[in-house]
Amino acid sequence: MGHGFALFAGIAADVIQASAREAEALGYTSFWVNHPGSTDGLTALAQAAGVTSRLDLGVGVIPLHTRGPASIVEGAKATRLPLARLLLGIGSPNPKSLERVRDGVTELRKHVQTRIIVAALGPKMCRLAGEVADGVLFNWLTPEYAKRSAELVREGAAAAKRKPPVTYAYVRLAMGAPGLARLGDEGGRYAGIPAYAAHFERMGVKPVDTAVAGQTPADIKAGIARWKGAVDEVVFRSITGRDTADETLELVRVAKPS
Repeated sequence: MGHGFALFAGIAADVIQASAREAEALGYTSFWVNHPGSTDGLTALAQAAGVTSRLDLGVGVIPLHTRGPASIVEGAKATRLPLARLLLGIGSPNPKSLERVRDGVTELRKHVQTRIIVAALGPKMCRLAGEVADGVLFNWLTPEYAKRSAELVREGAAAAKRKPPVTYAYVRLAMGAPGLARLGDEGGRYAGIPAYAAHFERMGVKPVDTAVAGQTPADIKAGIARWKGAVDEVVFRSITGRDTADETLELVRVAKPS
């Protein structure tokens, strides 16, 4: 199972760079940032690209309803991200999410030669990702549900008579009281989004139940062990109290590949 590490794109550049360097040194396979409305994830990801040479570089994910394929291609070229290492994550909410993602993948493939990762929450998007994507990114889910979602992806790939995409799971990672408090706040925000509320209801869990979290490194190791065999790669999304370099590097080291 691959190990990725992920940060909020708006975090300080020195924290992104230090974390990416440490992740590469410790044997992680990928490094990710998100793409919030306030920050360009491609620009933030370029900070990691400049200090690494081996890691895959993921942006998870660019929403197609607010940034279309032409703008994404322009951004990838402007930031000079290494396309051979880039994991270009895209997604879309409803309405017309399936149509928007299918058309977006088609258009992106015309203009940029890199791996396209589709964010998938519900069953229909999982099957579509299997049909068209190079990878699929799950979010806020349990290992058990990740296995079921991966099976839907494989069904979509089989229907399209193509190799199944690589499966990634974005898993929140928090250790200690400050990080756990922020994890609870973030989970609450997602639970207020209708699509995610339905997602948590389908699984029958609270948002925090999908995280790898605890007070000690032993707690984190136990949580990581639950993911073995669930997906091809787990991407640990750092949640700390104050987003400092020391806090973040501690999580990079605690969750390192064994």
